[in-house]
This record gives sequence, C-alpha cells and structure tokens, in this order.
Amino acid sequence: MGIAKKTALKSIEFYKKYISPLKPPSCRFTPTCSTYMYQSIERFGFFKGLLLGSWRILRCNPFNPGGEDPVPKEFHISLSFPRRKKNEKTGY
Repeated sequence: MGIAKKTALKSIEFYKKYISPLKPPSCRFTPTCSTYMYQSIERFGFFKGLLLGSWRILRCNPFNPGGEDPVPKEFHISLSFPRRKKNEKTGY
C-alpha cells in the first residue's frame, strides 16, 4: 500500500472516529460520503478513489435527493462532452 493511500485511509478513519460523532448526521447518501471515499480509495487507489469521493461530496447537497449510491465495481470516466447542433443561421 502506497504512502498516499495509507495516509488518506488513516485520515478518513480519524475523521469517522473523532470528528463525525460531534456533528449531526447530514449525508444524503448510503453509504455515507466518508465511507464512500474510504471504499473508493481502497478499491481504486489514491488518485482515482479521491476523484470518485470528491465527486460524491460535491453531489451531497440540498439540491440532490441522495439515496443509495454504492462505489462502482469498475472505474469509468468520460471526458467527452455532448455535441450540440449547429445553428443554421450562424453556422456555429
């Protein structure tokens, strides 16, 4: 296990043990965001796990209904954007 991965997992364990109990429950998802981050780093390594966990934390807000959202079995990321149709008048 790499130093970055080990440090990240220990940091999450510290948060879950000492900081999280002091705060009211606020995560909209199951598993919680900290558990999701931990599992994603365990499964995919530090960088991919951090990316997935960060995206999850960004989605955990009042505008998202939340619900069941487990860590995916495979890591996929799409960097393509949907193409828009050209405007016939302007050509753009």
